[in-house]
Amino acid sequence: MTETINKIKELDGKQLYHSFIAGAQRIFEHQKLLNKINVFPVADADTGTNLASTMRSIMDAIIPTDNLKQTAVALADAALIGARGNSGIIFAQFLYGFSNEIKGDRTLDIESFATSMKNAVAYAYDAIANPVEGTILTVIKDWADYIYLLKDRFDDFIKLLVEAYNKALESLAATTSKLEVLARSHVVDAGAKGFVFWLEGIKDFFTLGVGKTSASSADLLSEAEQIVEMPHDQITFRFCTEALINGHQLDKIKIRNFIQHTGDSLVVAGTPEKVRVHIHTDFPAEVFSQLQKFGNITYQKVDDMVMQNEIQFNRKSAIALLTDSTCDIPKHLIDQYQIHVVPLTLHFGSTYFLDRVTINPPQFYSMLTHSEEAPSSAQPASKEFQNKYEYLASHYDSIVGIHISHGLSGTYSSSLKGAEDVIGRLQKKIHVVNSCNLSGGLALVVLRAANAISEGESHEEIMSKMEGWVKKSQIRVSVTTLKYIVRTGRVSPFKSFIAKILDLKPIISMNEEGKTILLQKSFTEKSSMKKVIRDISEIASRNSIWGYAITHANNPATADWYAEEMEKITGKKPLFIDHASPVLVANVGPGVTSVAFMLE
Repeated sequence: MTETINKIKELDGKQLYHSFIAGAQRIFEHQKLLNKINVFPVADADTGTNLASTMRSIMDAIIPTDNLKQTAVALADAALIGARGNSGIIFAQFLYGFSNEIKGDRTLDIESFATSMKNAVAYAYDAIANPVEGTILTVIKDWADYIYLLKDRFDDFIKLLVEAYNKALESLAATTSKLEVLARSHVVDAGAKGFVFWLEGIKDFFTLGVGKTSASSADLLSEAEQIVEMPHDQITFRFCTEALINGHQLDKIKIRNFIQHTGDSLVVAGTPEKVRVHIHTDFPAEVFSQLQKFGNITYQKVDDMVMQNEIQFNRKSAIALLTDSTCDIPKHLIDQYQIHVVPLTLHFGSTYFLDRVTINPPQFYSMLTHSEEAPSSAQPASKEFQNKYEYLASHYDSIVGIHISHGLSGTYSSSLKGAEDVIGRLQKKIHVVNSCNLSGGLALVVLRAANAISEGESHEEIMSKMEGWVKKSQIRVSVTTLKYIVRTGRVSPFKSFIAKILDLKPIISMNEEGKTILLQKSFTEKSSMKKVIRDISEIASRNSIWGYAITHANNPATADWYAEEMEKITGKKPLFIDHASPVLVANVGPGVTSVAFMLE
């Protein structure tokens, strides 16, 4: 379709789908602006990214063609699966209501369209524990009500949508006066504005044709917003927490009542088989624990809104630094350098956790010791990285991602795939680095980059040094038991039998390809520790050490001993001593201690 459509009396599935995609494209074009004006319910500057993720899920889905009912159901289901953020989940629930209210199958006339849209508004309101006017809810309601009011005046969808779009613009402009925080910030509601951009894309699809764009009326409300320095309120709860639950006969009201005491901004949307939950809370682990009682949690997300707020209003650099949760940098250094972290998932049977978010290392060590099931880890999906890179791209000039060795995890590949998608669409400068290391070794590469960024070095200068930093970062891991290495299947049964008899204590390192190697072995832990120090001392006699870090799994005495010995060798205190990555501990067991160091 490349020419203007003259008149449409009925919609079919293809028209519905392609018009929705046109609306989605308009949100992609404006997600940076939507992030910037996001001040309600929390100034976490991610409404544009969340709505874009919701829309991209629609675009990625396989949608039926002619049958309108099937298309609407598929669109709603895709939106629910990919929904992120308060506005994204409300929008997905509105689409579910629309699809559920459609009575026919093949096509939809104006009266049926208007009735279904009007009835869908109740679904959106019902999803929210405490609905607030002056938000996306209000604009959806005003637009749908106006559509219903006009249904007997028009026999042409094009004229109907143009007239209703103008009503949505009026409703959007009025949001500023309906919420105090919007009035103080001199902005309209970000979610509502995203919805109007979506309507604008649909309108242009029917009036201009595929790929054609009119001058954005919604943008007229943006001129002041782009230059105003917006105040922001205190964040009551720190973590924006989301889950997707699959099950049977899921009761949204029961789920909402069960967890509403844990936070605010609660939205529970979906179907009897699939429910999306959004809540702001200080206790994401408790929320997920409660939700497990209702069904199988197939998706988890936790965003730190304090960090997001800092990035919006107190960003320290134009270069974003991203890593993953196997990087054992303590929280105070993550906050100090504004380092962004994407968590891996840790699995015990059918139960899974977000590494360092819904389970901390000591909890993991305890479960590892007492669980009969061997844990496993999984890298984040490329879509998670895609969402993160899109968010960072709206706040930073460029991005550097540094990850666990490609030889140990698929995390680097997932990150690279997500980055390539964002580079292709946004033409953003992003580099993704394989650290060829993990735990403290990865942390030192990230900290070296963080220091360079804080000292004002350019993206190009940092990347020109990155390969050298990777090669100069080394790690020595002393293992107290072979039990867990044997359980992973990395040692043959015969070799493990001999090793158990001898009670060997291996020392593990990483080769240049980023794969684990057996460096040495000892009969006692103390002997193993001494060999590690002798090895590092010999290296230090020929090279200056920039810095070092120590990680351990419930073995503080050994960590302290290493710190004392390393200070004798280097004349420096450790950059940090912290818990070892659960991904490392899952493979080598509790009691493990590592010393990572980087040469000048």
